[in-house]
Amino acid sequence: MTEERPEPRRVTISDPQVMRALAHPARMAIMEHLSTVEGGATATECAEIAGLSPSATSYHLRELAKFGLIEEAPSRGDARERVWRAYSPSYYIESGPDADSEARAAELALVDAHLARDSQRVRDWIRRAPDEPREWYEAAWFADSVLLLTAEELIGLNNAIQELLNPYRRRVRTNPPEGARSVAVQYRALPLD
Repeated sequence: MTEERPEPRRVTISDPQVMRALAHPARMAIMEHLSTVEGGATATECAEIAGLSPSATSYHLRELAKFGLIEEAPSRGDARERVWRAYSPSYYIESGPDADSEARAAELALVDAHLARDSQRVRDWIRRAPDEPREWYEAAWFADSVLLLTAEELIGLNNAIQELLNPYRRRVRTNPPEGARSVAVQYRALPLD
């Protein structure tokens, strides 16, 4: 009999201090790593991902734990080693349109940090793409689309895309309904080292 896995916990972040804490490149790398490894990781393992020393990484792990984004994972049997795991496999930013200027600034800082990371990944891929195996070179894909959608349709599209991506992590519109707006949607699929 297979043990049933608990539903993933959803973390919604609205606190500007937590958003600012996440806007650090090393912390984003640590969070991404802890969200994708089964059983968690140690500071030494996370240090390799974040490009920091284990002691600097330990500091970032403690800060992420202080904000409730990660937690200690069950020990692997070595009591000297602290294992950390993400509290949730993903988090959602919820400052909302009525947020104060501090929350909006913190959200912008976090978005800017994510965009910088994503842009660097694209640049890294473009630099190394000619040296990649042909199947990976041909599998990489960059697309930009402009769609006409109502707000309700955009929510539905986002949910449908999430459903498609979930197992792995097109729509052409000829007759949009009244009230549809142009919405720029970017999708990138490329191998990461």
